[in-house]
Amino acid sequence: MSWYRPADVGLAARSQLAALGHGARLFVRLLSSFGPSMRRFSLVRDQIHFLGNYSLAIIAVSGLFVGFVFGLQGYYTLQRYGSAEALGLLVTLSLVRELGPVVSALLFAGRAGTSLTAEIGLMKAGEQISVLEMMAVDPVQRILAPRFWAGVIVLPLLAAVFSATGIIGGWVVGVLMIGVDAGSFWSQIQGGVDVWRDVGNGIIKSVVFGFTVTFVALLQGYEAQPTPEGVSKATTRTVVVASLAVLGLDFVLTAMMFSL
Repeated sequence: MSWYRPADVGLAARSQLAALGHGARLFVRLLSSFGPSMRRFSLVRDQIHFLGNYSLAIIAVSGLFVGFVFGLQGYYTLQRYGSAEALGLLVTLSLVRELGPVVSALLFAGRAGTSLTAEIGLMKAGEQISVLEMMAVDPVQRILAPRFWAGVIVLPLLAAVFSATGIIGGWVVGVLMIGVDAGSFWSQIQGGVDVWRDVGNGIIKSVVFGFTVTFVALLQGYEAQPTPEGVSKATTRTVVVASLAVLGLDFVLTAMMFSL
């Protein structure tokens, strides 16, 4: 007995390809909206405040506690090899290369991404987007583009805050609590961290993650079914898809950066 028909498989494949093409067209439209969005920067500024300021607390507190944990784990690991003075370098490289961009993007997806999806989905359910279209106002330019570019700008800044507070957390645990020499802690960071290779790679990752997470959130909200259940499902998909995309892109970017 056949559990599926070839026509069903073809229809599902066609639907997925159509959705992929629609998402690609929307992404190109958002990229092309950079100029008009910057000319109306007040809209972008309001979204920067909404996305960045309201996400700052969870980013800073999470970075601090991650730094605490890395300070403890790193010290007990390095102590085995007599390299406890390199604790600052270990904490800093782990944060600026990997944990800062990745964890910030995951937290941003859970905090700001879901908010964007729910906001756009409720606009669609309340027919506000349809009203804009009837008034000959492009909803992509007026609604989506300012939020898109605000997310791209905000996430690298939040990743920098996460890394900075994480380094402070590692210093508190390593120097103030355990007793690692403060001069060695900071001198190892100064001598071992390369601005372009280490910090620059982290900035590139955070910018790519900003594009990815913000676009996924907006796409899910824009394509959500205009019902409470549809908005709920779209919000859940935002977290799942954005998190998987961030982790997958992190592997790809890391492999490319360290192979050059």
